[in-house]
Amino acid sequence: MPDDIGSTPQAGAATGALPSTAASPNGARRKRLFLILGALIVVAALLWLLYWLLVGSRHVTTDNAYVQADVAQVSALVSGPIVSAPVRETQAVKTGDVLAVIDPADYRLAVDRARAELGQAERRVGQYFANDEAFAAQTAARDADIARADAALASARSDFNRAQVEYGRRTNLSASGAVSGDELTQAENRYEASRAALTAAQAGVAQARAAAAQSRGQQRAAAALISGSSAADNPEVAAARARLAQAELDLERTVIRSPVDGLVTRKTIQVGQKIANGAPVMSVVPIQSAFVDANFKEVQLRKVRPGQPVVLTSDLYGKGVKFHGRVQGVAGGTGSAFALIPAQNATGNWIKVVQRIPVRIVLDPKELAEHPLRVGLSMDAEIDISGR
Repeated sequence: MPDDIGSTPQAGAATGALPSTAASPNGARRKRLFLILGALIVVAALLWLLYWLLVGSRHVTTDNAYVQADVAQVSALVSGPIVSAPVRETQAVKTGDVLAVIDPADYRLAVDRARAELGQAERRVGQYFANDEAFAAQTAARDADIARADAALASARSDFNRAQVEYGRRTNLSASGAVSGDELTQAENRYEASRAALTAAQAGVAQARAAAAQSRGQQRAAAALISGSSAADNPEVAAARARLAQAELDLERTVIRSPVDGLVTRKTIQVGQKIANGAPVMSVVPIQSAFVDANFKEVQLRKVRPGQPVVLTSDLYGKGVKFHGRVQGVAGGTGSAFALIPAQNATGNWIKVVQRIPVRIVLDPKELAEHPLRVGLSMDAEIDISGR
């Protein structure tokens, strides 16, 4: 029994030694794996730090970017039925190409009417100038009539004075019988006749002066119609010429032309359709001058400046095609600030949201010509902010 009892601990000791020996290699391997994992984490952290220092801190990126362009909205500037619409949707057009034609018949008639009115105005103004000359001559004649009436008045006054003296002398002599009654009567008649002639001469002067005043008034009225202008630039002629120019402009506007180079889109007219003045006809998208509006977070814009280089990729062409551009400028406000119903943050349940601000990026025209873009396409943009 003692031997059995003594042998039992030895057996147990031998049995416990086996697990300790087996666990030792596993612990060392586990420790080695942790060391390797820690080293990998440290290396990855160093690589990330190196990337951030050399690349990440020098670039800001976003995938919230879209192709835009200054789309030309083509509208009708006169009303009427469409008689021709030679372009089709997606067709490439050049500046000045005919997009549509409005029936010009009524506008040709308006041009003819305005041209006739201009001719009438020119003749009427020519008559104004002729009247001015005629009234000037008439005024000169009336001045001559005044001079003649003044002379006649002076002669009548002289005759009256002489007749008055003779009549007074004979009246004084008649009392002494030196002058016969018949002679006194004749002197009295000459006196009355000269007084009537004087009155008539005075009336003639007044009439001549009134006629001259009337002639001067007519001359001034005629001169007012032509004052400060020639026959060519008279206000009536100028107004008629402006009406003719407007009629010719309306006739020219019956032919709707493309204002820019680009692609036809959103065509809304057909032949025979009657359109009103100002109605939209179609749009022309100048894809050759497209640009990108990249919406960066406000925290990304600390170092963004105009002129910085930008590398962009499009989902249309994939990562293999790189577009290069430059920052043109940063918008004056966030998208939410200019929304139709802007957010009102003056409430108690306000939650801060990081805002995005559009950054305008102009593209390289050569690359844009090689790989055309369309308005609304999504882009990935990366701005190099290292050069400030």
